[in-house]
Amino acid sequence: MAKTMYNFDKIDIKIVNLLLDDGRMSASEVSRRLGDISERAVRYRIDRMVNEGVIRISAVAKPQAFGLVTIADVWMEVESDRIIEVAKRMAEFDNVSYVACGIGESDVSVQIVAKDTNEIYQFVTEVVRKIPGVRKTTTSIVPLILKDVYQWRIPERVVKEVAEAESPT
Repeated sequence: MAKTMYNFDKIDIKIVNLLLDDGRMSASEVSRRLGDISERAVRYRIDRMVNEGVIRISAVAKPQAFGLVTIADVWMEVESDRIIEVAKRMAEFDNVSYVACGIGESDVSVQIVAKDTNEIYQFVTEVVRKIPGVRKTTTSIVPLILKDVYQWRIPERVVKEVAEAESPT
C-alpha cells in the first residue's frame, strides 16, 4: 500500500521554518516564538515529522571551512542499464556532495568538492571517466552558489494551500 502524504498544518510549517533558521532551537523556544502552542506539543510535532521522514535535523558542514574551496558539477551520460549502479558508486566518494539521476541529456549528475581545479580534473579524468558504464562527462566549475539546499524554504503557495484547506468554507 502506498504511503500517504504527511498532512501539514500552519503550525507544522511555522515549526519547520523556525528549525530551518536554527536547527538547534529548543522546543521551548519554538513554543515561545509561536505563542499559542505548548512546548510538549511542539516536541510531539517535531518528533512526528522526523519519524515520518518529513524533516531531518542535522549539522551542515561548509566544505570551504575545511579547505575544499572548489566546487564542480559533473553531468554523466551513462549506459542505460548501469545508471543506478554508477549513481550508487558515485555516492560512495567522500568528495561527492550530491548525486542524482536525471531524465534528459545527462543520466547522472554529481557535485564535487575539492581543494582546487587540479583535484577536480584528476578526479573526473582518473576516477569518474573510468567507472564502467560512464560514456561521457561534462564538467562545470561552480564559482558562486547563491542558494543551497539547506537554504530552501517551504514555498509560499504551499503555505497558502494549507491555510485554505484549514479555513472553514
